[in-house]
Amino acid sequence: MTPSTVQEVFDGMPSAFRPHKAEGVEMVYQFHITGDESGDWTVSIAGGQCAVSPGTHPDPTATLTLSDQNWLKLVAGKLNPAMALMTGKLKVGGDLMAAQKMGSLFKLG
Repeated sequence: MTPSTVQEVFDGMPSAFRPHKAEGVEMVYQFHITGDESGDWTVSIAGGQCAVSPGTHPDPTATLTLSDQNWLKLVAGKLNPAMALMTGKLKVGGDLMAAQKMGSLFKLG
C-alpha cells in the first residue's frame, strides 16, 4: 500500500527502515515539507534504529525541503531524487552524501 498522506509516510518510516544497511550509520535527517500538508519532521538513525518525530533538530546531518506532493511521489518511486534535485523540486542542505544514502536505508516505492 502506498501512503496517501505525508503523515502516513513518516509514520511508516520505522517499519520501512533497513537496519542491516545502517550498520555504523549515525545521521539526522530534517524534512521541511511545504504545501497543504506542510510541517517539519526529524528522522534519526543511530545504533541500527530509526526514530521519527515531528519538529526540528538543532544540528541535522542533512535537511531536505520539498512539497508534500513531491514527497509522496518520491517515496512512491514516481519521482527520481536526482532529477528532483536538479530541477529544484528537492532542496538539500548540509551533507549531500548523507541525503543520497537515505534511499538505501528505507524500502521505498
